[in-house]
Amino acid sequence: MKRGWCLLLIGLPVFGQWAMPAGKKTSLTAPAPRRTDGKPDISGVWNPNGNRFVRDIAVDLKPGAVPFQPWAEAVYKERLTGAHSKEESDANCLPQGVPKIDGAPAPFKIFQTPGEVVILHEAFNLWRQIFMDGRKPLKDANPTWLGYSVGRWDGDTLVVETTGFNGKTWLDQVGHPATEALHVTERFHRKDFGHMDLQITIDDPKAYTKSWTVNEDLTLDPDTELIEFICNENNRDVEHLPGR
Repeated sequence: MKRGWCLLLIGLPVFGQWAMPAGKKTSLTAPAPRRTDGKPDISGVWNPNGNRFVRDIAVDLKPGAVPFQPWAEAVYKERLTGAHSKEESDANCLPQGVPKIDGAPAPFKIFQTPGEVVILHEAFNLWRQIFMDGRKPLKDANPTWLGYSVGRWDGDTLVVETTGFNGKTWLDQVGHPATEALHVTERFHRKDFGHMDLQITIDDPKAYTKSWTVNEDLTLDPDTELIEFICNENNRDVEHLPGR
């Protein structure tokens, strides 16, 4: 099996895939597993189903549904022209940020414990830690690319709130902007063994007049493991992209 990468104006090589040992075929429509504590088990390698949402996080929304602040809409329309492609963080091998990395065309692996959930992203070899010990989002978190995440269970749905961003990433490749005021809420709901809904709410009062929500979907990839992806080794495109 092969995994292909497709980023806006960036051609990345096709990578191989670590194969799992041969065994009994898994039914992706079987019931979702649960842990011994009764909580849903969302661990595993998950695939974001192509690059629809990393390309445009609002692809499924109606035209005009994104509630831009005037300055943010102007920036977005300017980025749509492609004139600023060189300024996109991942064009420079810098982190894609949240929620953009949720839709990156590469799988990610979730490790789940009662006190913490860890997400390993094949894209850029990035990782996230989600604290599940009851702590609240930090109001003065050190600004970072992927933010500071805390989680809780709402029934069978894992709710993750992330704040503390540095304001340097785009929400997607077409250029929906974000600022350091960004607050992202992700809701992970495993529907069955092989399918998970991911609802993402964007709340950034500096860039948008109100919060807005998109729905993505994830598919379990039970026959693979993550592979190493070092962007810096093969990034030869940025010199050909427009922008500063």
